[in-house]
Amino acid sequence: MYIIFEGIDTCGKTTQIKLLSKEFSDAIITKEPGGTEFGKKAREILLEDSIKSKRAELLLFLADRAEHYIEVIKPNRDKLILSDRGFLSGVGYALANGDFEFEELIKLNRFALEDDFPDLIILFETNIETLKSRTEEKNLDGIELRGLEYLMSVQKHMVESLKKLDIPYIIVDATNDIDSIYQVISQRLKDAQHP
Repeated sequence: MYIIFEGIDTCGKTTQIKLLSKEFSDAIITKEPGGTEFGKKAREILLEDSIKSKRAELLLFLADRAEHYIEVIKPNRDKLILSDRGFLSGVGYALANGDFEFEELIKLNRFALEDDFPDLIILFETNIETLKSRTEEKNLDGIELRGLEYLMSVQKHMVESLKKLDIPYIIVDATNDIDSIYQVISQRLKDAQHP
């Protein structure tokens, strides 16, 4: 079962995946970008925010996604895969950058993923107050430095896109405490594995 954890920076995805990896110890834990050797290099370039062309940025994300799919997702499709980000982030960021159409982005991601979308999307939704307090506590990367309004716009596009897709999902209130969020996700994963 292939599950992607989505949401803007500092919303708690990585924390939850770390906790879940203890309970679901056989799970494959991965991330986009950065889940492959190519992905590590792509991640460095993307987080520098040095690419001037938003189309080039999108294509680099897609190249990473295609490589990640071939190296990590496809060979492990019979296992539980928990991925910190996936194609929904790509769609959300691209739409926030403007000049892209939703259907075109889905077509490109379908190509990168060989038509094999995740079985479940867990989207962490936060608010600007929580985002502000969490970003003040860390060193920001190039994408985070685009600003809080930009990140909230990315989140809005992720939520809207999720509702247009025919993929099971849950939206988690990222302002809740860590344990409450964990219980919701853990139960959903157990239910999904033993329907």
